[in-house]
Amino acid sequence: MTPDRPAGQWQLAVFTATLLFGALATAAIGLVTNDDPGGTAWPAPARFAVVVLLLGVAQLARLRFRIGTGTVSFTWGEAALIVGLYLVPAGWLPVATAVGVSAAWTLLSMFAEPRTVPEIARVTASLTVAVAAAGLLTRVVSDPYGQPLTPPLAGALALGAVTYLLVTAGLAAVTIALRHGRPFGATLLHALRNKVLMFVGNVLVGLGTVTVLDHDPRWLLLLPPVLWLLQQTYGHWLRVEDERRAWQEFAQATHALNQLDEPSVAGAGVVGGLALFGAERVEVDVRRADGRLWRYVGDDSGQLHGAQAPAEARTAAVRVPGHDAGSAPYADVEPNDRVLVHPLTVGATTVGVLRVHLPVGALPGARDRNALSAFGHALAAALHDATTHRELASLSARAAHESTHDPVTGLLNRSALLTGGDAALQELGNDHQVALLMLDIKGFKEVNDTLGNAAGDELLQAAARRLRARTGSGELLGRLGNDEFAVLLTSLAPPSGATGDRSSPTGTAMRRAREMITALAEPTEVAGVRMSVESALGVVVAGAGTADMNELLRRANIAMSQAKEIGGSVAGYDSAKDAASTDQLALLAELRAALDTDDQLELALQPAVDLATGAPTGVEALIRWRHPRRGRLTPVDFVRAVEGSELLAPFTRYVVDRALSVAAQWAAQDIDVPISVNISARSLLDPQLPAEIGELLRRHQVPARRLVLEITETVVMSELEIIDEVLGTLREMGVQLAVDDFGTGFSSLAFLTRVPVDELKVDRSFVMNMIDSPADAAIVRHTVHLGRDMGLRVVAEGVETADQRATLAALGCAAAQGYHFFKPMPADKIVTVLRSLLDSAQAQIYPLRADGAS
Repeated sequence: MTPDRPAGQWQLAVFTATLLFGALATAAIGLVTNDDPGGTAWPAPARFAVVVLLLGVAQLARLRFRIGTGTVSFTWGEAALIVGLYLVPAGWLPVATAVGVSAAWTLLSMFAEPRTVPEIARVTASLTVAVAAAGLLTRVVSDPYGQPLTPPLAGALALGAVTYLLVTAGLAAVTIALRHGRPFGATLLHALRNKVLMFVGNVLVGLGTVTVLDHDPRWLLLLPPVLWLLQQTYGHWLRVEDERRAWQEFAQATHALNQLDEPSVAGAGVVGGLALFGAERVEVDVRRADGRLWRYVGDDSGQLHGAQAPAEARTAAVRVPGHDAGSAPYADVEPNDRVLVHPLTVGATTVGVLRVHLPVGALPGARDRNALSAFGHALAAALHDATTHRELASLSARAAHESTHDPVTGLLNRSALLTGGDAALQELGNDHQVALLMLDIKGFKEVNDTLGNAAGDELLQAAARRLRARTGSGELLGRLGNDEFAVLLTSLAPPSGATGDRSSPTGTAMRRAREMITALAEPTEVAGVRMSVESALGVVVAGAGTADMNELLRRANIAMSQAKEIGGSVAGYDSAKDAASTDQLALLAELRAALDTDDQLELALQPAVDLATGAPTGVEALIRWRHPRRGRLTPVDFVRAVEGSELLAPFTRYVVDRALSVAAQWAAQDIDVPISVNISARSLLDPQLPAEIGELLRRHQVPARRLVLEITETVVMSELEIIDEVLGTLREMGVQLAVDDFGTGFSSLAFLTRVPVDELKVDRSFVMNMIDSPADAAIVRHTVHLGRDMGLRVVAEGVETADQRATLAALGCAAAQGYHFFKPMPADKIVTVLRSLLDSAQAQIYPLRADGAS
C-alpha cells in the first residue's frame, strides 16, 4: 500500500497486469518446480527470480482510491508476500522486494506516470521495510519456507500479511499527513477500511497458491481467471466506495453553502472544493455590486493568503488589484490540465468564478468536470443569494434609519423620539424623576427667508451637533420638526458639590438647559454669515410613571411658550398655568356620565368602497360625543384622555357594543358587510378583552368575521407578549384585524410577521400627498403590492378628490374611503347607502339585457 497521486487511463492496464501476474506466476512456478512440491529442488536463483517477478507484478496490478489530495494504491502485495515466504528464506525477501518493486515503479514511471528517482526510492524503501517486518514476525511464529501448509503455518503467514498491511498503511498515512496535511489517524483508518476486502482476498489467494504448490502446481493454470474476477470485484467495490464518498462530500459541500453572508458562503465554497476535488488550492472570485473583485483562497495545508479570515474556514479574502468596475473580468484566469475553471453565473448575471487547482499528476475525469459544474451552480446561487441578502439588509437598515431619523440633522425624528421615550419611561420606576427639555430656535424663519433653505439646514445641523455634544449616554435627543428639538433626561443626578436648588431634580434639569442655551449661543458661521443663535427652552420634570412622552411634550411646549412670553431663554413648567389639566379631569367625569346615557355618544359610520365595482368593502365606526356644554366633540377631543384613564375598558365595550348592534340590524336586512372599530393599545393589555368581545358577539348574534378591530400604530410597534396573546386569541375566535395608518411607523413590517392581519389601511397623509409627492406615491404603491402579496385587503384612507381616486386605481389599490365617497353618517342612514352600493355593484356584474330580462 503506497501513497500516490491520481492518474487516468488505467482500467485496461490494471486488467492486463492482473492477467500477466497470473500467467507469469503459473508458467514460472509450474515449469520450475517440475512436480517437486515445495520447490526445494529448484536452483536458488530461479526461486529468487520468481519471487522478484511476483513482487514486481503485484505492484503493476494495483487499484487506487483518493484521500484528500493524495491517493493510496492497493496491490496484491500480501499474496506475493505469502508465496514469497514459502518459496525463499525470509531473509531473501527484502532484497527481492527492493529489486522487484524498483523495477515495477521504474516501468510505471517510463510508460504511465512520470516519477522522480527519490519518489521511486521512497516507495521501494517503504515496501522493503514492510516485507522485512512481515518476514521477521512470521519466522518468529513459524518458518514457512518449503514447509507443507498446516493451520499453525497458515496463521503465521496470515500474521505476516497483517504486519505487511499495517506497516504499508501506516507509512502511507504518514506520507499523506506530512505532504497534504491530513490527520494521521483518520487517514490510516480510512485506508484500512477500504483495504479490508482486498486484504482478505489476497490472503486467501496467497494461502491457496501455497496449497496448490504443495500438492500439484498444475492447478495454477486456474489462477488467472480467478485473479481477474477478484480484481474486478475489488475494483467495483472501490468504485462504489469512491462514489459514496464523492456524493457524501458533495452533499456536505453544498449543504455548507446554506448561509447568508458572502464570506461564509465563499469560505464554504473553498473548503468544499478542497474536499470534493482533492485539490491543492481553490480560489473563489466574487464580483461585488460596486464592480470590485474579491478573491477567497484556501489550500490543502490550511495556509491563509491575503487578509485574515476565520481559521476554521481555511480561507482569506483579498481584493484583486486592477479588477474594479469597468475592467475586463477575470483576466488572469488561465485554465489548463491541472486547473478547472467554472464561471459562477445566475441567469445572465455573473457573480464570480471558481478555480480548482489539482495536484501534480492528477488529470480530471468526466466525473470531476460534472461535479465542478454542479458545485459551481450551487455556489453561484448561494453567492447570489448572499449578495441579495446583503443588499436587502443594507436597504432595510437604511430604510429603518430613515424612518426613525431626521434627514437634515440625523437625530431621532418625532415618532422615534416618542416611541423610544415611552420605552425608556416604562423601564424606570414610577417615582424616578425625569426631565424633558423642548427647545425652539429664535429667528430661524428669518434665516430661511434671508439666506435660503440650505442655510436654514446648515443652521439646524450646527445646532444638532452642539446639542449632541452635550447629551449623555441614555439620554434621547431628537428633532420634533421645523426648528424644534427635544431632549429626554433620564438621570437627574446633581453635580458633585451641588447644594440647595442645584441638587434637586428640577435644579439639575434647569442647569442642563442653561448649558445647552449657552452652547447654542456661541457664534457660528452659516452660509458665510457669522451669527449667534438665540433659543427658548421649556423644562418639565415629572415622575416616569405619571406621564407619557406626549404629555411631557405638551407640558414642555407650554413651558417653552412661557419662556418666549417673558422674553427669557429658559422656563420651567407651571401646572397652575396649565388649565388643560383640570379641564381634562372634568372631561373624564362628564364622559363617565355619558356612558350611562343613550343620547350623548353616537356612532358615525363611514363606508369603504371597492374602486372597481363601487361595492362596500366595510364600514368604519367612529364615535362622536354630543356634549351638552362643549358641543359636538370628535375622538381627537377626548379619546386620548380616555386612553390614559380607568374609563378605557368600559368605553371600549360601549363602542364595540354599539357597533355590533348596528351590524345585527344590517344582517336582518341581508347586508353582509364587516364593521370596523378602533382599539387602543392599552385595551390589548387586558387579557379579558377577547372574552368580553366574544360575549358581545353572542349577544348580538353577529359572526366574528364581520367584526374588524383596527390596531393603532402604537400596538404595531409594541412587542409585549400579552398584546400578541390577546390578538392571537381574537384571531382564533374569527375576529378580523386591520393595521391603521400603515406605513407611518418603523416596526409595521415586523409586526406583520408576528400577528396575522386581514387588512392594511394606508395613512391619509400619504394619500393626500401622493399626486405631488413621488415618495408618498411609492409608499402607497409598495403598500398595495405588499398587501396583495400577503393576501391582505388594502384600504386607502382620506380620499377627497377624483384625482386621488384615479391615482389609487392606477396604483392597484382595491378599496378606499374618504369624503370623496361618503362623509361619516348616522346609523339610520347607512343602511340606505349600503343597499344602494350593493345594488349598483350587482347591476355592473349582471347588466340587463335589451329585452329587460336579467
